[in-house]
Amino acid sequence: MSPGNVAVFHGGKMKLIDRRLKLTELLLRCSATLLALLALILIVTNTQVKQIFTIEKRAKYTDMKALVFLVVANGIAAAYSLLQSVRCVVGSMKGSVLLDKSLAWAIFLGDQAMAYISVAAIAASAESGLIGIRGEEKLQWMKLCNMFGKFCNRSAGGTATALLASVALVFVSCISAFSLFRLYGGGATQRHPNLSVTK
Repeated sequence: MSPGNVAVFHGGKMKLIDRRLKLTELLLRCSATLLALLALILIVTNTQVKQIFTIEKRAKYTDMKALVFLVVANGIAAAYSLLQSVRCVVGSMKGSVLLDKSLAWAIFLGDQAMAYISVAAIAASAESGLIGIRGEEKLQWMKLCNMFGKFCNRSAGGTATALLASVALVFVSCISAFSLFRLYGGGATQRHPNLSVTK
């Protein structure tokens, strides 16, 4: 047995809990993938043309840096969640007994990073949206959503969809944290008496 690997033996009840936990993780990761991808599509394809006197003004997501950040964050989250979903499926098919601590740490840190990036992107997008709706008199920023209502509504829909993806990522990060830290709990796992485990 290689260092860092822990042989985990569960009773029937723990096996049932593990199966349900893995299924929940897979469903959450698939949901995060689909929702993040949908949010990305909603925002990237969002555009509106407005005729102001003789000037034609086109509103698109690249006009707002917060929306660009949201698109990038959702693209990364969708790709990451898809890869992790594949890992979950492969792991379930193999039915592996060994869980590598370094891999568990990598998954935990990756999930945490995705959750934080997603939340930060949504916060930035929501703040920009509020400024677009209300304006900012002190900084002399005009209200834009009264002129580009369709653009603002669809951007709001994309941000709301990204928020749902973020919620899924937060729950996934909680599951990965549980999966990691239970490896260090004495009562959570039982090691085979004939195996010497090197930590």
